[in-house]
Amino acid sequence: MSNKVIKKINLALVILFLTIICLIVLYPVVYVISSAFSPGKSIASMSIIPFGNGFTTEHFEYLFTKTNYVNWFKNTFIIAISTSALTVVVASLGAYVFSRFRFTMKKQMMMAMLILQIFPSFVGMVAIYVILLRIGGLDTLWGLILIYLAGNIPYNTWMVKSYLDTIPKSLDEAARIDGANHFRIFATIVMPIAKPIITFLAITAFTNPWMDFIFPKMVLRSDAKMTLAVGLFNFVTEKKNEFTNFAAGAILIAIPFIVFFTITQKTMITSLGGSAVKE
Repeated sequence: MSNKVIKKINLALVILFLTIICLIVLYPVVYVISSAFSPGKSIASMSIIPFGNGFTTEHFEYLFTKTNYVNWFKNTFIIAISTSALTVVVASLGAYVFSRFRFTMKKQMMMAMLILQIFPSFVGMVAIYVILLRIGGLDTLWGLILIYLAGNIPYNTWMVKSYLDTIPKSLDEAARIDGANHFRIFATIVMPIAKPIITFLAITAFTNPWMDFIFPKMVLRSDAKMTLAVGLFNFVTEKKNEFTNFAAGAILIAIPFIVFFTITQKTMITSLGGSAVKE
């Protein structure tokens, strides 16, 4: 056999292997999408072939007319966008202070934040519950935002600080000679250059609250304050088996991610391409 034939066979085998892997990975996603548009409620009655049971939009109508799905969506969006915005502000300000200033106990404070990040979040769940109970934060959206914000600060401050350390301090000095104060330097010089890491930070800070189940289940009590994860979980409990309604709600959850990623993708690529700075 010639080398060309061998290369074609190898290429065909690689394409076949990658196709099989893609089908394995995409099948659960396609199955959930087909479940959202399939008649019936139970997963046991559904065909393993996507869209093999027909097509209907009754599950989406059920979500918007007979449940508090819109309210769950609103609550989750408020929590996620507030957590993202506050995390960006607090972590970036803290990172700027640790990157640009010298003060007593600086290394110890950075090490303390790193140690705090090592422990898993569920270790302090009892303490978090007691604190929220005493400050009146149970069954409130701001209480949940406070939890996520506190959990995001240590690691994200480290991450942003590492990026800010790569930005030359000569830019700060030049701006200070022109009369700019520290806040103006931070807002108009450092942050535009740090746009890639800030964009990444905003995305990750938005994603975690949007998909989290544990803390909303612990903090929130009333149906009016539920998030999407808690509300949709009620469709697939031991007492209820409404997988198709769950699938319909799960598809709608992905819409903000698609929109958010579409908006920020161009910004991130442009920022990464133009963020190189030379001394």
